[in-house]
Amino acid sequence: MSLYNKAKSLMPGGVNSPVRAFGSVKREPIFIHSAKGPYVYDVDGKQYIDFITSWGPMILGHGREDLIEKAKVYLEEGLTFGLPSDIEVEMAELVTSATDTDLVRMVNSGTEATMSAIRLARGYTGKKKIIKFEGCYHGHSDSLLVKSGSGTLTFNTPTSAGVPEDTIKHTIVCRYNDIDDVKKAIESNKDDIACVIIEPIAGNMGVVPGNYKFMQELREITSENGIVLIFDEVITGFRVKYGSIAPLFDIVPDLYCFGKIIGGGLPVGAFAGPEKIMRHLSPDGDVYQAGTLSGNPLAMKMGRDVLNILREDKEIYERLEEKAIKLENGFNENLKSTGVSGKVVRYKSMLCLFFGEFDEIKSYDDIKNANTEMYSEYFSFMLDRGIVLPPAQFEAIFISDAQTDEILDYTIEQNRLALEHITKNA
Repeated sequence: MSLYNKAKSLMPGGVNSPVRAFGSVKREPIFIHSAKGPYVYDVDGKQYIDFITSWGPMILGHGREDLIEKAKVYLEEGLTFGLPSDIEVEMAELVTSATDTDLVRMVNSGTEATMSAIRLARGYTGKKKIIKFEGCYHGHSDSLLVKSGSGTLTFNTPTSAGVPEDTIKHTIVCRYNDIDDVKKAIESNKDDIACVIIEPIAGNMGVVPGNYKFMQELREITSENGIVLIFDEVITGFRVKYGSIAPLFDIVPDLYCFGKIIGGGLPVGAFAGPEKIMRHLSPDGDVYQAGTLSGNPLAMKMGRDVLNILREDKEIYERLEEKAIKLENGFNENLKSTGVSGKVVRYKSMLCLFFGEFDEIKSYDDIKNANTEMYSEYFSFMLDRGIVLPPAQFEAIFISDAQTDEILDYTIEQNRLALEHITKNA
């Protein structure tokens, strides 16, 4: 029995997170045994250039020797206590100082962070409804697994079985980068919207950056209406700059959600904000949230070490963006020379290659007709040549500091060959 068949006999789809099943690219998944630097290695020992980087957190690459040596010491010190530890305080100070917030609560995943931040916003405001944006993913909690109908205010239907319609009846879905849609939603639900949650740079419909003016107006209208603005930075926090991306929009959201990088590769999440909101959390307030492994000392120590590297290396974000720009330019030149229809969207060290005809890409409406069949063919070509890309059209490529110019040159060359292959088979 193959490892994949054995996995399918023991786990739904053979995986513990759906995208890993490679279903949308019509391949059997590769099973990874180890990783080092810019590479992952499957159970047969085959080497792949890694552009997933565990969906963002391996920003430094895999298995840095200095971090591994420190982790060995941390294992000796203890894995989990179920009691407060000094590293939680140190990590809280790092996160709050990096984001100019007052208080932070550590949790175990991005889903926990967004779910808890929404509950806190409801408890703080005393309101029920929330606004999210189509194409933005904030984890798999019930109230966020929802899509919209033909317009913002049409009746919502769950995007997952097991989610009662009563659970998502308070969720309003708006179009990303469309402030008029938000204004209509707020006007139609006056004084009943607790929060707006948004990915400032959407990373789950490919890469779709938030528009500067849109973000400015979103901050203005939420402030005017007493609505808590939540930035979901589980992906972007500490990925595109040290701390939050909010200063790049010249605004200050009310709550921030973090994850991925702040755990140094271990399961983690966090939400942070001003004292006037965060003090409503138990045990100070009446909004309950808890977790046995929240603030896990091993994750906190690994996260601290990674954040310290990102803080102290003044050129790392510039290097990461330079690498991403090199890929972007190479991919664009290849699209032009081969005549393949596609568009590269990049924000800092995140990018996505969409296949299809596009003018501008600013919302889910613009990318929902992307050619997923072509992406599937492209993915397989690249994988067979030792390059592992996101196994779905609507996910981001993440750059790591371990990737070299030689790796990027090879990737650009294989991208050209893949596009030529696609044109021959068209």
